[in-house]
Amino acid sequence: MNARYKYALAMGVGLALGAVVVQDLHAQAKPPAYYIGEITVKDQAAFIKQFAAPGVKPVQEAGGKFIVRGFKPIALQGESPPRVTVIQFDNMDEAQAWWNSQTNKDRQAIGDKYATFRSFLVEGVSP
Repeated sequence: MNARYKYALAMGVGLALGAVVVQDLHAQAKPPAYYIGEITVKDQAAFIKQFAAPGVKPVQEAGGKFIVRGFKPIALQGESPPRVTVIQFDNMDEAQAWWNSQTNKDRQAIGDKYATFRSFLVEGVSP
């Protein structure tokens, strides 16, 4: 076989393998997931002391990153809740694992004593 054909064949195989690897890497990338909580606090002092402050570490250990922890959101359309929390996770699997964990269930039982929650998980935009 001519040397030029060998080089051309090697380059073609290399390009094909590279394309397969890149495609596989893109297929593995999952979009981030967000926990969004709308919270009406009944007992502010107890909520902070018993639920919010001790709840930061378990969220971080589960891979969550607090994006928003705010009182007094400004409504642009409709009514706003008194408090909003947004937590980012690497992907929906990680977010659901945190939400379904026994640690979170135990924490949520405490939070339910001091507040009412409307919460959900949503996927973000893929990187």
